[in-house]
Amino acid sequence: MTYNARGRQAGLAKSVLLLGAVFLVTAIAALVVSHLLTSVFERKQEARSPGVRVAKLDEISVDPQPWGLNWPHHYDGWKATAGDKFYGGSSAMPESKLDAQPWLRRLYAGYAFSIDYREARGHAYMLYDQGVTERVTQKPQAGACLHCHGSTNVLYRKVGLEAMGLPADDAALAEDFNMPAVIRGFQELSQRPYQEVLAMLYAVPDGTPDDSEPVFPTPPPGGFTEEFAGKALPEEHALEGDAHPVTCIDCHNPDTMALRVTRPGLVLGMQALAEGDAPVPHLPGVEAWRRGDREQPYDVNADSSRQEMRSMVCAQCHVEYYCAAGDTLEFPWSQGLRMENLETHWASKSFPDGSDFLDYRHGETGAPIFKAQHPEFELWSQGIHARSGVSCADCHMPYETRGATKMSSHNVQSPMQSVNTSCQTCHNVAEAELRERVYRIQETTVTLTERAGAAMTEMLDAILEAQAAGATDTELAPVLELQRKAMWRLDYISSENSRGFHADQEAARILGESMDYSRQAQAAALRLRAGSAPATDDLPREPVEGVTPR
Repeated sequence: MTYNARGRQAGLAKSVLLLGAVFLVTAIAALVVSHLLTSVFERKQEARSPGVRVAKLDEISVDPQPWGLNWPHHYDGWKATAGDKFYGGSSAMPESKLDAQPWLRRLYAGYAFSIDYREARGHAYMLYDQGVTERVTQKPQAGACLHCHGSTNVLYRKVGLEAMGLPADDAALAEDFNMPAVIRGFQELSQRPYQEVLAMLYAVPDGTPDDSEPVFPTPPPGGFTEEFAGKALPEEHALEGDAHPVTCIDCHNPDTMALRVTRPGLVLGMQALAEGDAPVPHLPGVEAWRRGDREQPYDVNADSSRQEMRSMVCAQCHVEYYCAAGDTLEFPWSQGLRMENLETHWASKSFPDGSDFLDYRHGETGAPIFKAQHPEFELWSQGIHARSGVSCADCHMPYETRGATKMSSHNVQSPMQSVNTSCQTCHNVAEAELRERVYRIQETTVTLTERAGAAMTEMLDAILEAQAAGATDTELAPVLELQRKAMWRLDYISSENSRGFHADQEAARILGESMDYSRQAQAAALRLRAGSAPATDDLPREPVEGVTPR
């Protein structure tokens, strides 16, 4: 074979090898692209169908277990609010705030919170912890307390339908939500005794008649002492059926899974807020309704954006409200959402019998007092996050990815437990720095709260001394008004659960006012105790000599 022939043969072999290599690479690339396209398609399909409906849900599906069959990741998150396991029993109860902050006993003197007041636990414990607190077992309470602590919308709807003369059997309850009936039932039950409404809550259907145990244990009847309102339970007392803390149906439509508000307190409170003229720039749905014809009352479910609803479902309970037997539960938003707006609302309110509104009379001084509950929504409304369009769920239920599905975490907790997803999606700052910022805000608020508590304590001592010195009710009336203002502001921030973080400057302002009112009341009381102050006109005074003394 000649040299040229051998060269041509070698070139042909190289061409064949090159062609084979190109074919192999092309085949591998095609397989990779095919796998990628298939994976993308599967992920898109998975994202379109985040849950598989294997359980039928309706308007009496209070028990969350069937929801969990359809949406297991959300259900697991909801259960995680109990921690690693559900801790029931008296030995597992959280720390007493009354022991950690002894001035709280004097703040709440004459009110059931001075008996038992503990740190909050997760949503899993809402019904259990209320059922065992000595505020319920030792003192009479109203059924309105269950407005937030239990899953109550089926009970409200049943009682409301009955009061309206409409069918209220299980079939009718399962078919339609009917907000007017929910509101009517809420109004019917709000002032009834707690234990009566609790028994009714156990008796309504929860969607799983064959299931004998709720997901989380229910409280022992009568708490740990087997008492209601300080009286021993009758021997035959029993609660028939199941009751649940807040569950899926309280925030979601069972047909569409859309967010919805089910609590009448918020529905009516938002109507009152919208009908007023207080600025609410963080609630564009209210501002849009105000610009409209206003032919229909503001409807939080129809007039709020989806982003607003991510706060509204939380605001159903994390708010200030009246919750006792003297009147129907009420959110005080007719004047606006600032602390002063709420105070003005309560100050202008009267009970049905015409008497002035109050939550309780102070057990030491007799002053009429407004009790703040836990105004997280109101304080958040004054902060930078609300004004920036950040919802409650953005921080406390941050988005997470499960497979191809983007979902809100249902393990509702402090954002400090999920800084990466709760905070760093907006703040391009190291986690350690973010934690330090939060710590400084909360440390400042706690320090100011303690100083306001000390000022309140000295104010109470001075008022008691003035009473002991013979000061009359007429003389003490303006002092007790100052006491009410001081204690309302202190309670407003100490009861709010963010330790000032929701609006740190607003929290500091309110605590500063509390200290100021306490000191004004203290000074006025001391004058009443000591009699008229001596004249000061004859005291020597140095004349002005210039910037630098001689």
